[in-house]
Order: sequence, then C-alpha cells, then structure tokens
Amino acid sequence: MKSAGGSPAGSAGAPAGSAGAPAGSARAAAGPSAGAAAPAGPLAGFTIGVTAARRADELIALLKRRGAAVIHAPALRIVPLADDGELMAATKQLVDSPPDAVVATTAIGFRGWIEAADGWGIGEDLLARLRATELLARGPKVKGAVRAAGLVEAWSPASESLAEVLDRLLDAGVAGRRIALQLHGEPLPGFVEALRAGGADVVPVPVYRWMPPEDLAPLDRLLDAVAVGAVDAVSFTSAPAAASLLSRAAERGLREAVLEALRGPVLSACVGPVTALPLQAEDVPTVQPERFRLGPLVQLLCQELPGRARVLPVAGHRLEIRGHAVLVDSELRPVPPAGMALLAALARRPGWVVSRADLLRALPGAGSDEHAVETAMARLRAALGAPLLIQTVVKRGYRLSVDAGGEDRFTARG
Repeated sequence: MKSAGGSPAGSAGAPAGSAGAPAGSARAAAGPSAGAAAPAGPLAGFTIGVTAARRADELIALLKRRGAAVIHAPALRIVPLADDGELMAATKQLVDSPPDAVVATTAIGFRGWIEAADGWGIGEDLLARLRATELLARGPKVKGAVRAAGLVEAWSPASESLAEVLDRLLDAGVAGRRIALQLHGEPLPGFVEALRAGGADVVPVPVYRWMPPEDLAPLDRLLDAVAVGAVDAVSFTSAPAAASLLSRAAERGLREAVLEALRGPVLSACVGPVTALPLQAEDVPTVQPERFRLGPLVQLLCQELPGRARVLPVAGHRLEIRGHAVLVDSELRPVPPAGMALLAALARRPGWVVSRADLLRALPGAGSDEHAVETAMARLRAALGAPLLIQTVVKRGYRLSVDAGGEDRFTARG
C-alpha cells in the first residue's frame, strides 16, 4: 500500500495514539459507554427529509423510531374547496345530469366532497347518484372512504395506479359516457385528455388544491441541506410535493445543485410510481416499495441507506460511516460536521496518507490555517472513542489504520 505521495504508508511513521483523547473522555463526549449503549437502529446516523403535508407526524414517528434524524419541510399545503363555487357547480351538474362512472382518487378528497355536498344540502342527492353509477376507487384507502359513506365500489386496481384505472375505462369503451373524476390537487391532464380522446364527457371534480406552504423557511432549509449533501434521503408521498420542491429550488437558483444531489448521494424515496414521475422526468433515480404505504416506505429506507454506507475494517474494529454519525462495532458515535468531513476524506483513500493540506480543503470554511485540521482531528478521535482508528503519519498527514488485507473486505457503495 502506498501513501498519497507514493511512499509506503507503513514507512511514514507509527500510529500516534497519543494524539487522540483518552477513551474515557471520548465516551463522555460521544454519549453512553459501550457497555450501556443500546443497539443502533437501522436508520441511526442518517438524516432524512420529509416533504409530506398529510400524515407527516406518522411518517416522522416511524423514521425516528428507527433512529433517523428528520428534517420536516412540507413542500405544499392542502386547501379544501368546500366553499368553492367550482366544486359546487361540478357537484350540482352531476346531481342534475348523473354520470355513468365516477373515479375516486383520494380518501381525503372523497370524504371532503361528501361533506361539502352535505353542507350545501345536496349530500343525499349526490349519494343517490353515486349509488347508481359505476364507482371506481383508486386504492384501499379510497375504498374505505367510499364504504364509510355507505357506498360500494365497483372495482379498484391492485396496483393503486390511476394508469390502471384509465386502462380499464378505455378497454371497456368510453365513447358517449359521462365520467366524473375527483381530482387530487392537480388537473391530471393526461388522464382527462385520454378519456376525452376516447369520446367521453369528462366532469372534473376539484375537491382540494395543492398550494405552496405558507411558511417557506423549512422547505428552504431542506433545499439548502440537499444542495450540499447534508441529508441522506428525501421522502416523497405525493407527486405535487416532488414538483413543488423542484419548483422552489428553481425559484431560489438551486435547481441544478439540488438535481445533482438527487442524482447522486441523496436518495429519493417515493411512496409509489406516480409520486416518482416529476423526479424521473428530471432523470432523478428513485426507489419505491412494492406496497404503496408509509410502513413499507420506511422499511425500504431501512434497507437502502445502510446498504449505501461505507464499511471499513480499521484497527480491529468495524467502522461504518453514515451521514452524520459512525457505527464503531455497531455502537453509534455522533460526529461533528467537521469531523465527518475529515473522515470522509480519509475514507476515500482508506489506508493511504492524506496530507494536512488536502484535509484542510475538505473542512468546511476552514481558511488556510492547518491547525484547524489538528483541532478537528482531535475532536473526531474523541467522538469515535477509539483514537487508534486514525494514525498520525509524522510530517505527512493522517491515515485510517485499515487492517491488513482490509482493502479487499470493505464495501464502498453510493
């Protein structure tokens, strides 16, 4: 093994354990002792952005229960249209001229529609029309809302995909049929246009609209974190949320930086394929669970993020480098941002000497004083709780003390 300068790393000097803090003080700085530490959760050490407006508390609780740090930044807000003239006009139109089929797309939207009709005094009339029509529910949650209203759906796709609903309608023939489509915050032009091209009379039912959040500060903080790679993943539970995040990034001049991060180190986890469409349109790779639910989405993150972590056998220990922390022999060790920057630079060349000048360039806002490297390195060693993990190479720099043959055993994905 050679150093960055070309000489064998072993000849540059012996490990300098004295440069680090004593093990006892390191544990005090980093948290509980090894004997008292509970096993780290699968998401411990990772930071995940949550863009959801609805059911955000449930998703955040699931993530935190598994050890994740969470940045909650609603990318949109839902504006109900119970008092909206457009919704009232569409509802009265369907009551006066009954539809042949009704597509219910969201549970919250369907419930809101029935409640709004009740408020206008035409709720029973609307329910009577819905009982007499072919009622298609996009997924299980929508089916629950339909049945709670005393109705029974004619059909629901196993995939929970509107594309499958559209295929069913078109395969059966829509020419001359009147089809009502309960919108879920966006106009669904492809869906509506395909039905109209097939000869259907389509009545859009706008139950609520997606709007930008009233407070943009949390979303801006998340965008800043994504742009610099300070988060490990961003979760999306609706297509409008993904579109809104990209739109806000463009408004702030961060679009390219955010897209570059999402195409690289920051994982985009979507609850389903429809949610992923705005990201995939920008060549952003996404992952989605087989079942389009929050629980499976969290389980997917529990698989994907640890699989992207860097694992190294160092000085007889197993070192797993995560977003803002390190697992040392499965014990979670929170590390300050400067320390993580140094560790990432060392891990890019495991076992090789990295000069102080190179490490200084890796430090955020460090300036030109190499003493900043020594200070950050001391804190990193203390946080890790095992000073011999990082060897001081006299007059040259620092290196990870990778075990003999360890370079053949470590994984480096992501």
